[in-house]
Amino acid sequence: MPLRNIRTYPDPVLRRKAEQVTEFDENLKQLVSNMAETMYNAPGVGLAANQIGVLQQVVVIDASEEKNNLMALINPEIFDGEGSVTDEEACLSVIDYGAKVKRFQKIKVKALNIEGKPVEFTAEDWFARVVQHEVDHLNGVLYIDHISALKRALYKKKRKKQLREEQAAGHDK
Repeated sequence: MPLRNIRTYPDPVLRRKAEQVTEFDENLKQLVSNMAETMYNAPGVGLAANQIGVLQQVVVIDASEEKNNLMALINPEIFDGEGSVTDEEACLSVIDYGAKVKRFQKIKVKALNIEGKPVEFTAEDWFARVVQHEVDHLNGVLYIDHISALKRALYKKKRKKQLREEQAAGHDK
């Protein structure tokens, strides 16, 4: 399976809302497989389809320490949340940056599996954080949207500088 390129901030696709999946076919299975391979290779614990430029409501998650518990969620929806915890987050699409983000401590999730069958579960703590982070992606929301305007502005400035430097290095070749 081919690895996919992970889109990075400020790529506009990261701000677009993903479309509901209506076809549960071989193409969806291939997408999930490519996403899983890309996520594990990165390495990451979650990946949303729009992070690879596909505007479909698909996320893959493996928050297990052994990296052997892959979960594909299609059209996921968080329908209840309680408690709150602030903890460090990072993102494969927001490079070279981490920040403390406040999230629900416990959530209830509805989704479909890769065959289109409904699944419902409760997630807590770290797993809940990962699910919330990935569902945000499907809605065009990045974790930096949950931090202060000042911290976000500082990151944007840093990222613009990185992109200028990358562009300059590319022209020197």
